[in-house]
Amino acid sequence: MDIINHQFRLATRPVGAVKRSDFTYTGEPVRALADGEVLVRIQYVSLDPAMRGWLNAGADSYMPPVAIGEVMRAIAVGRVTASNNAGFAVGDHVSGLMGVQEYAISNGQGLNKVNPALAPLPMFLSVLGMTGLTAYFGLFDIGQPKAGDTVVVSGAAGAVGAIVGQLAKAHGARVIGIAGGADKCRYLVEELGFDAAIDYKSEDVAAALKQHAPKGVDVFFDNVGGDILDTVLTRLAHGARIVICGAISQYNSTGAVQGPSNYMQLLVKRASMRGVMVADYYPRAMEAITAMGALLASGKLKSREDVVQGLETFPETFLKLFDGSNNGKLVLQVHA
Repeated sequence: MDIINHQFRLATRPVGAVKRSDFTYTGEPVRALADGEVLVRIQYVSLDPAMRGWLNAGADSYMPPVAIGEVMRAIAVGRVTASNNAGFAVGDHVSGLMGVQEYAISNGQGLNKVNPALAPLPMFLSVLGMTGLTAYFGLFDIGQPKAGDTVVVSGAAGAVGAIVGQLAKAHGARVIGIAGGADKCRYLVEELGFDAAIDYKSEDVAAALKQHAPKGVDVFFDNVGGDILDTVLTRLAHGARIVICGAISQYNSTGAVQGPSNYMQLLVKRASMRGVMVADYYPRAMEAITAMGALLASGKLKSREDVVQGLETFPETFLKLFDGSNNGKLVLQVHA
């Protein structure tokens, strides 16, 4: 009996926020495998802000945009159900860039085996996946915090931000998170151990930073961009390091990207600003996974996944990243 693969393909390039009409939801039979190929039954799909950028044409980026008619690009984890590749056996669990669909056929390149006995599968898309690697290497290789430093994280209740703050705290830093809403700020302080949290929706961020970081910000890990980045630039300590991970405040903008008008503070404070791209660190992945695995086992690192069931909900679920309604790493469950 034919296996029908349901998938989301890009129908048109979104303007502003993504809509269901920007995609085509299709079902087609899974073809026979060629030599060297494997069939993966996808169980969970990672939903990440970067996916919005992959839909834009014409922009200079680290990877080409998703083509019209192409399956929506996404990292996923699943189980090998058929294999013509000696490197993968039926029953292996793997993660990789497999797309927003029920099944994926791969030649094995870019697939990584994961062990569900070590952690629940969604965690391999979160703290033990690309999210965790981004947080770890962005913080330690670029931010280079020292014990006693003040580390500020924007989008702190999000998937990357929450891990960054906990890693910095475990490293001996004073950690301040910026997030939207009282519940998220309470989560940062009471559950994750941040020293302070700033609610950008109800507080004056500049005044709160002056209160919580009177000697300035040594490391700023930015996931938001826009006004938040501009404000933190006015509160830098001498020699501060700024890690640019993302700019979620800008991704749905229909106009020009808002750049930092206070960038001259980089000169005044002899500070640096550098982007982090997780692909640069793939050869060192086990270094991060081993370190974070130890912190998870000791209880010094917590991971929260926001799992939404149903592949068919993808367009609406994806929007949770931008309206602030998700809690933790946003994951779409496709199959149990």
